[in-house]
Amino acid sequence: MAELEGLEFGKSDFVLLDEVTMEQFMENLKLRFEKGRIYTYIGEVVVSVNPYRQMDIYGKDTIDAYRGRELYENPPHLYAVSDAAYKAMKRRAKDTCIVISGESGAGKTEASKYIMQYIAAITNPSQRVEVESVKNVLLKSNCVLEAFGNAKTNRNDNSSRFGKYMDINFNFNGEPTGGHINNYLLEKSRVVQQHDGERNFHSFYQLLRGGSDEMLESLHLQNDPAAYIYTKEGAATATSSNDRSSHRAVMSALEVIGFSPEEINSIYQILASILLLGDVRFESDGESVQILGLEAVGHVSELTATEADSVCKSLLFRTVATGGGDVIEKGHSEQDACFGRDAFVKALYERLFGWIVSRINSVIEVKDYDPALHGKNTVIGVLDIYGFEIFDNNSFEQFCINYCNEKLQQLFIELILRQEQGEYQREGITWQHIDYFNNQIIVDLVEQPHKGIISILDEACLSVGKVTDTVCLESMGTKLAQHPHYTSRKLSPTDKTMDFQKHFRIRHYAGDVTANQVLKEMWPDGQLSITEVTKRPLTAATLFKNSIVALVDKLGCKEPYYVRCIKPNEMKSPVLFDDARCQHQVAYLGLMENVMVRRAGFAYRQHYARVLQRYKMTCEYTWPNHLMGSDREAVEAIVTQHGFQDDVAYGHTKLFVRTPRSLFTLEQERAALIPILVLFLQKVWRGALARRRCRRMRAIYAIMGCYKRYKVKAHFREVERRFANVRNLADYGKSVEWPTPPVALSQFHNNTVMLHRRWWARQIVKNIPPSDMLEVRAKVAALTALSGDRKDWGVSRAWERNYLANVRDCPQTSSGFARVTKELRNKDEYSQVLFSGFCRKVNRFNKSTDRGLLITDKCVYKLEPKKQYKVLKRLPLDAFTGLSVTAGVDQMVALHTSCQDDILLCLQRGELCTNQDRVGELVGALVDHFTRIRKVHFPVKVCRSALQLHMRGKPKSVTVETKPGQTGADFKKSRDGFVLLVPAN
Repeated sequence: MAELEGLEFGKSDFVLLDEVTMEQFMENLKLRFEKGRIYTYIGEVVVSVNPYRQMDIYGKDTIDAYRGRELYENPPHLYAVSDAAYKAMKRRAKDTCIVISGESGAGKTEASKYIMQYIAAITNPSQRVEVESVKNVLLKSNCVLEAFGNAKTNRNDNSSRFGKYMDINFNFNGEPTGGHINNYLLEKSRVVQQHDGERNFHSFYQLLRGGSDEMLESLHLQNDPAAYIYTKEGAATATSSNDRSSHRAVMSALEVIGFSPEEINSIYQILASILLLGDVRFESDGESVQILGLEAVGHVSELTATEADSVCKSLLFRTVATGGGDVIEKGHSEQDACFGRDAFVKALYERLFGWIVSRINSVIEVKDYDPALHGKNTVIGVLDIYGFEIFDNNSFEQFCINYCNEKLQQLFIELILRQEQGEYQREGITWQHIDYFNNQIIVDLVEQPHKGIISILDEACLSVGKVTDTVCLESMGTKLAQHPHYTSRKLSPTDKTMDFQKHFRIRHYAGDVTANQVLKEMWPDGQLSITEVTKRPLTAATLFKNSIVALVDKLGCKEPYYVRCIKPNEMKSPVLFDDARCQHQVAYLGLMENVMVRRAGFAYRQHYARVLQRYKMTCEYTWPNHLMGSDREAVEAIVTQHGFQDDVAYGHTKLFVRTPRSLFTLEQERAALIPILVLFLQKVWRGALARRRCRRMRAIYAIMGCYKRYKVKAHFREVERRFANVRNLADYGKSVEWPTPPVALSQFHNNTVMLHRRWWARQIVKNIPPSDMLEVRAKVAALTALSGDRKDWGVSRAWERNYLANVRDCPQTSSGFARVTKELRNKDEYSQVLFSGFCRKVNRFNKSTDRGLLITDKCVYKLEPKKQYKVLKRLPLDAFTGLSVTAGVDQMVALHTSCQDDILLCLQRGELCTNQDRVGELVGALVDHFTRIRKVHFPVKVCRSALQLHMRGKPKSVTVETKPGQTGADFKKSRDGFVLLVPAN
């Protein structure tokens, strides 16, 4: 059943009516129409009322809402029955069909287009090019067939004047792979004559109003439908803009389908020829008939690529072949010439329409399909057939149209009853017989061999002599006089609605229809030459009967879905609901019988599993899962808990509910529980997600932990393997390459490398004599402080530190220096000389002189070598905050003080070894002392450009300049400081 809507919209399924009466049926139908609910179910049948307005219920959101859902999950809609047919086809690999029926103007053509659009929208999600091409051709074919097969009538602005059945082929994936279109009985009489207020086929008006000036000129046409006999009746019944836009759409659709420009041009040449032939006039002089004005004939011969004489001959004469093979040409009378011309253009248009359909089929038909390779090819058929029509003057086409509807109504009743009865028998449920009108008697009246109307007409055509309407009526009156559904004026003399020797009446299930003398319009079908024809071709009525029988057989082997269309009023108003008009349609469509059959004892039936799935939350014994022996026992528990055991029956596989009220009880309780269950399910699901996420995280961390332990152990084993024998190596493992550690051991690796270096250093240091340890520490300190920024810092030579006391370095003054150091040791109580040597010192006045430099662990002394090393200046060692050197090979040093009165000097190399670099020795001695003894950091800056310092608080900059011919290092003043001049070598 359909998902419950608000009570203000009535019942969404007629099966759920409290009482099945015509009054309640019509009241519910009218209420839903007035509330904008144009679709209502009868079980799986959709009843559609034409809204006569655009409705916003066919967009993408609506398609998504119905895609893959069951009928009862959403309000009634065409999309629901379309999806049901598609699912049945795809899931069960079963051919299905959707039969759309109703009278003219009830909305059948629009319904078929919406069904096609839905099927196209839900298929081919992967957007395969070949599938999209098939879908485009199928959709565009509607536009072309409407143009050439539809017309405006008094009942419908876009009435289908032909029957159309389209098979859509699908592969095993449910994607459309092709199709085939069958057309039935085009109303070709409309080409030459229309009822008052109606139009010819759309194609003529679209050409005349939408064709370009160049196109119309080439076709010898005017841009005015009123200028032609065949189109002047409907020239003022539609807007030009609609015809123009429709013409552009048809031209585009023809190109998309695959018509070549030459084929499109030929189509419109034939249309133009028909219009021009309609204006041809005949005149008789008593002996022969001539054509008045041959201009139109010339245009027709040009458009059809024939000789003008041949055109004239075909219009003025008819050709007859005798039994001996002779061909006789017999001239027409003026009246016969007009009739012959009209018959020719009708046949021409009919053949054109048939060719267009076959041309479309040649594009969309499935070719070379191999079921073994691609799976079973399934089909969805869509039948859009003309509805019942009753006019004051009903033609041969109306007779055939109404006969077709009788056959379809017979099929509808037979399938519905057969399916219902078969289901009750399969389920072991007692079948309650429903009386219904069986229209088989009317079908037999038309098609029964030797007794039916079609057989009588065929016999009349075979009679010798002139066959008239009177002869046909006499024959039918004789053979059908006792038939309850046939009458004529002769059989009912008091019925003045019929004329003697002119009318007869058939009592259809939809109403009484009276037909006139045009019943003889038939077209012989033969491809052979007139002298080669040996058998009379089948009449149009027999051909149509055979095609309808084949159609019914084709529908009978498919699983049917029905759309029953109702026309709410004759005024095409979106607000008017004509009760009498709608009730008449409800009656002849058999909708009341349909409801009663669906409710024959039971209004609702469903498989136990589906009932349990939908209503198990309403019973404590079945929620969330039951522990009973079968689903049937669980359903019985639900029924028992709600107390309507007497209102149901249990089949073998289904539950049958007798009245809708029991179902409403279940639905209302379910609707009340759904919000609670949704919250509960959300809670459970969120908890399940959280627990699953937690388990996954635990598993992830466990795996990560195991992997990390594996990597750590593997790293330890590799380190152990590589360094197992380093004690016995000459370099104690210094050349051994460390393995790359895992990220988790990065810090540990660094610490391990540092430990190994320390161990390696201890191994090296153990072999160094204690007397050399002071020099080693100084060199290590210098290495650390200079950080590789200075190229040469004397690491490769022995460091003596106290060069002024060295007899070899300064033999003349060493004794005087010894005396001074002894006095200073007693006075300042220093314990160690860190460094001493000669230097070139510059002051803030740019005066540079040679001085002696003595650095002890207490003070820094500036000495005068020429005056027995007289102390010129004494500074405590604590006053110094760091030093700066250059990155080159020069010996310049700047000692920084805390009072910003720095000392700038250039160390002098030894006299015996002039290439000695003593900067590194000075740096190492100071850094080692401050770091190891005083436990403070002593910064050393290596300058790659200018050396920066302060003298008496003022900033100075010192650069180094190489000067050829320079004998020794010396300073000179520059603009912002000093320049140290050094020899070029």
